[in-house]
Amino acid sequence: MNHNDDFTQRVLVHSDELDWVASPMKGVDRRMLDRIGDEVARATTIVRYAPESQFSEHTHTGGEEFIVLDGVFQDEHGDFPAGSYIRNPPTTSHTPRSDNGCRIFVKLWQFAANDRTPVKIDMNKMGSVPAADRDGVWVMPLFEDERETVQLETWSAGAVVEIDAPEGAEFLVIEGGFSTDQSESLRAESWLRIPKDDKLRATAGVDGAKVWMKTRHLRYVDPPAV
Repeated sequence: MNHNDDFTQRVLVHSDELDWVASPMKGVDRRMLDRIGDEVARATTIVRYAPESQFSEHTHTGGEEFIVLDGVFQDEHGDFPAGSYIRNPPTTSHTPRSDNGCRIFVKLWQFAANDRTPVKIDMNKMGSVPAADRDGVWVMPLFEDERETVQLETWSAGAVVEIDAPEGAEFLVIEGGFSTDQSESLRAESWLRIPKDDKLRATAGVDGAKVWMKTRHLRYVDPPAV
């Protein structure tokens, strides 16, 4: 079930144009952005939980990283509202559910095998700092290690943003939108992956943009060992 699995290519997906695909669990559907593998997969996905749906208890052997896009995601560790950024490292387990329904952006099987660092951040309660060398840009750091950097950036209306990506990058628009010098136009929940040695040259739209971004990580694209 490979999808957008050539990581040498630049890929833009407007997730709101994709059909929902049923998962093995009733009430849980997916929009696949990229994927290497079948049910055990290195995957980037939008997942929708219907009200009162849940997934069976499972262990994240390869780790799980997600953002709650709307609603409230729940498990035995807590309730996580829209704007939550969560990292469940390898060996962690849970039984996810949503009483009232939710949608999440989730990445699976993309952690270092020895990573044991959990992260739980409510981005609604975190402050941002002005980017030192980029006008109109504010940065909220979310996670960084030797493999990757993850942050939420807020771009003011009309801001011109330049990002070099010698080790690849990906971007998810949380709010607003932007256009690029490659005639790409992104809106809320559009997802862009750019390969190693590529660049992003973007101009924020009239409402500005709130953009989740991950850099330095596309050196690690092997499928999981099953």
